[in-house]
Amino acid sequence: NRLVQEITYYAIRSDFTEEITRLEAHLDRLYSALRSRKPTGSILNFTLQECLREINTIGSKNDLLEISQIVIDFKEELERIREQVQNVE
Repeated sequence: NRLVQEITYYAIRSDFTEEITRLEAHLDRLYSALRSRKPTGSILNFTLQECLREINTIGSKNDLLEISQIVIDFKEELERIREQVQNVE
């Protein structure tokens, strides 16, 4: 019984499907904001923060080296974008 509980816990903990779904929604919002002609600086900044939250959660749930590298690369790109967003109204 204990083994089944631990396996179930690990399976649930390592599933980051929800985070991927939310990350996709945040990226869609980023694209929409970038296409908008309205002032979007704060929207971009907040949305990037949400993307970073999802990426951090994926990283904390992950045990695979390949996914860890993807998480690091994604965080680097988000940081580059965030630096550019600081110049947007």
